[in-house]
Amino acid sequence: MIENNSKTTLKTRALRYLARREYSRQELAQKLSAYASSMKNEELMTVLDDLEQKGFLSAQRVIEQTTHHRRSRYGNQRIVHELRAKGIDAQLINDVLPTLKATEEEAALTVWQKKFGKPPITAEERAKQMRFMMSRGFSTETIRQVLVQASDSINEY
Repeated sequence: MIENNSKTTLKTRALRYLARREYSRQELAQKLSAYASSMKNEELMTVLDDLEQKGFLSAQRVIEQTTHHRRSRYGNQRIVHELRAKGIDAQLINDVLPTLKATEEEAALTVWQKKFGKPPITAEERAKQMRFMMSRGFSTETIRQVLVQASDSINEY
């Protein structure tokens, strides 16, 4: 009877976490492991399996939520790194990459305009802007394209 009660407690905690936001299996296991003793590790895995079977725990939803929330501020490299850190399967990440690549330049231009708004005049300014964009996870090629676009738009006037 006590074992069943602890399983219910773990499941209740898991559902409370999932009610707030999507978690990957790895993240949820990490959060719940503080409440499960080492002997109850099998019990934790059983609860996680049950939640996945019932559709409460979904890696696909984690990917969708992460890419949706991070796209406006970060590049592909940063988003992919975050998904890997969450323990998302490499194949699922590879499946979402074409979508990310299609919107990366637009996202980079938006981030660049918000932060800088004007093309670099000196080499130091250019390096600073490139470093900032790289820290946000944008590829070097995408950053170059954004800076060329910005320079071209200024030269048109």
